[in-house]
Amino acid sequence: MAVSLRESVERISDPRNLDASVEEVFRLMLGIECKREAGPAIVENESVTAVVGFGGVLSGACVFRSGAGTALKIATRMTGMEFDAIDDTVKDGIGEICNMLAGAWKGKVPELAANCGLSVPAVITGRDYNLHVQAPEFQLRHTYRFGDRVFETTIVCDGLK
Repeated sequence: MAVSLRESVERISDPRNLDASVEEVFRLMLGIECKREAGPAIVENESVTAVVGFGGVLSGACVFRSGAGTALKIATRMTGMEFDAIDDTVKDGIGEICNMLAGAWKGKVPELAANCGLSVPAVITGRDYNLHVQAPEFQLRHTYRFGDRVFETTIVCDGLK
């Protein structure tokens, strides 16, 4: 039997699923409590962005974006090591955070969990770049805070079967 999520778009795009996924991953994996807030996420000059693609009954991506300082703080919590600059370990850590967020989010809807795969994370660093998706079916973009650090998590769906 073919699985269709077209009738479930409201359930899939429920912002509470993204909030719960972020809270779960950060609390369980990093021991960090974070909450959603209004406002822009990135105030630092340099940023780190990880992207994990979705494929199957839903196509799109999970995007995690933070300033370099926030990425360093997250990598420190993940590894127990101190970092002075964005290196391969920090990039791998941020890619893994995005991967865990994507997996937790798709796991909130059983039909999605069973019929949607994830790509390997891609990580982008720099000062002046934008990610653009044309005409998504839906997009959730939320800013979260832990301590004095903020980051942005986005779920973009560009196709549902």
